[in-house]
Amino acid sequence: MKNSINNICCIGAGYVGGPTMAVIADRCPHIEVNVVDINQDRIKLWNSLDLNELPIFEPGLDKIIERRRNKNLFFSNDIKKQISRADMIFISVNTPTKTKGIGAGKASNLKWIEASARQVALYAKGHTIVVEKSTLPVRTAEVIKEILKSKQNSKEKHPKTSTFDVLSNPEFLSEGSAIYDLENPDRVLIGGENNSAIEKLAEIYRNWVSEEKLLQTNIWSSELAKLTANAFLAQRISSINSIGALCEATGADVREVSKAIGHDSRIGSKFLDAGPGFGGSCFKKDILNLVYLSEYFGLPEVAAFWNSVVNLNAWHQNRISKLITKNLFGTLSNKKIVVLGFAFKSNTNDTRESAAIQICKNLIEEGAALLIHDPKVSCDQIAIDLNLQPYSKKNKESNFSERNEEGNWDSIDSLENAFDGADAVLILTEWMEYKKINWRVTSNKMRKPAWLFDARSIIDPNQVLNTDINFWRIGDGVKL
Repeated sequence: MKNSINNICCIGAGYVGGPTMAVIADRCPHIEVNVVDINQDRIKLWNSLDLNELPIFEPGLDKIIERRRNKNLFFSNDIKKQISRADMIFISVNTPTKTKGIGAGKASNLKWIEASARQVALYAKGHTIVVEKSTLPVRTAEVIKEILKSKQNSKEKHPKTSTFDVLSNPEFLSEGSAIYDLENPDRVLIGGENNSAIEKLAEIYRNWVSEEKLLQTNIWSSELAKLTANAFLAQRISSINSIGALCEATGADVREVSKAIGHDSRIGSKFLDAGPGFGGSCFKKDILNLVYLSEYFGLPEVAAFWNSVVNLNAWHQNRISKLITKNLFGTLSNKKIVVLGFAFKSNTNDTRESAAIQICKNLIEEGAALLIHDPKVSCDQIAIDLNLQPYSKKNKESNFSERNEEGNWDSIDSLENAFDGADAVLILTEWMEYKKINWRVTSNKMRKPAWLFDARSIIDPNQVLNTDINFWRIGDGVKL
């Protein structure tokens, strides 16, 4: 076994693998880091000379890529070569929820994990440490171990048999602040059985993480800790959104309630901002994994508890859609709504499970003409998420501003003329630029009666006072 790690390979160049490996390369210039992916287009973007074309937007990521790319950080499609050269291999691939078969709608589809493990078994040389970096259901490491074990046991076919250790090292980064989270982690969790392998991974992190933040567990606890962390955070979001709905009904203000309970040291202030509901790649998927695991191990009450978190999130998104429809006289036909934000949160271009998807679908079904703006999400991505082509592509000879009975949407790059004739504005992502909109000027451009629906609570009500805009702010039962 080699004394130290000199070469790292990461399988998967997505939202976790890309930023994580970039930070490791930046903090460990003595280690060569290779990020590989089967997606040629994605790798091409990672290697683009124009840093604005990186496939992932994260504040600070472009600077690290500029510093380390082609020095000790490399992106390629040559999976075989880089696996064979690596001392340590991170598996950071997608684990989507199954859409059919056993556990459909709840269990994770591990086909990419299995495929990655088989590639490692096929191409790895010598002793290799394999690190789970994807968000995984408990005991996924067993799958990886079994595949790698089959390689170790094939001594007749492979005289110089490769050997492996498997570790769990879940990420706890938050999109939009991923670089900061990676550089300043609350903790680094390493689960495993072999102390030597654990120490080699810990040695890497010690280049910028203090010793007290390095936590060691068994591999199953490490896997479950990641699922549990995400489930607890999602639960807080659903909890505060449920209280927000109660505030609207009773005359309370959810921001005042959040502030009051956030000062309780037993609760804390984080994840107490009411909004349109949780999104991102992990929260819903991880909770559904917990539901599936609980059902599998005969714990229906536990399953029902966690499933209620997901159900409330869906109810909340539908509640917002219905509230908009109700306030616009019960119909959205022939009505233009400007949607501000489509990413699931600010400072990222990630739209996976974004609340905007379901809310926009609901509004389109009611006949609304949506004009969608997001500074980082492309029109093509919105079309994929809505499963509907924009109006401009389907009706090249027509003007989007012409109202019709059928729901449709289009995207815009600039807000300059977006509000002309709009019946309503809906804020779904807390981008900073939306806080700077002059609502007194905007009011003069909109069709009356006009509405502003602030689902992110980023607009000061005083900005809307003395305008002709009706104002709804999430969790606000106080009538101004």
